[in-house]
Amino acid sequence: MNSHRFAAVVLGIAFSIIVGAREMRSQEAKTKYPHMAPVEEYLITDRNAEIALARSAAPESISKDATVLVLGRRGYETAVEGKNGFVCAVERGWMSPADAPEFWNPKLRGPICFNPPAARSVLPTTYKRTEMVLAGKTAAEIIEGNKALFDRGELPALEPGAMSYMLSKEAYLTDDGGHNLAHLMFYAPPLDGRAWGADLPKSPVMLIPQFKGVQPIDVFIVPVGRWSDGTPAPVM
Repeated sequence: MNSHRFAAVVLGIAFSIIVGAREMRSQEAKTKYPHMAPVEEYLITDRNAEIALARSAAPESISKDATVLVLGRRGYETAVEGKNGFVCAVERGWMSPADAPEFWNPKLRGPICFNPPAARSVLPTTYKRTEMVLAGKTAAEIIEGNKALFDRGELPALEPGAMSYMLSKEAYLTDDGGHNLAHLMFYAPPLDGRAWGADLPKSPVMLIPQFKGVQPIDVFIVPVGRWSDGTPAPVM
């Protein structure tokens, strides 16, 4: 799986950029998911199943003491109070850029565990976007609203050391095949990706534009060779 395809996979929560031969499939996805589906299709009816899915994003040594969120009709709510500062949740497709083909795909499930700096400075954007989704905003309105909130100081600045785990075997990040890959996400102030060696030949580091033009956050992806349960995972 090359870096462009993995960026597409991740942006299916995140985060979906399809190029070259994939343009046709991207157009099909845009046609297939032109607007929000009924709210029920984004919800997981079994609360315990959503808790387990959220926790599967990180090794048990991290997730067992993490706060766990579940998505309800009024937004994300705390299902389990944690004690280590990590927060685990299952994100949906609206954490993608507005032009992501699967922004409204109700099948997308992105288990993620934020470390304490990310929980304080990145997770608030998930809360705010979800509020706008449930208020019936369009994708464009959500992205513009996100930008306006940050510009007004209603979303926090990025904290140093912010990162997250996405190591769940059960993630579903895109319809475009190969829909999952164990990886870590590192959040940084905008910087030329070459300073990280991102997207260079044989480099494992990839830069994805999740927050491009919305908040001053670059997201770097590093695939890893283990799922959260410790079993081998394909790296590329």
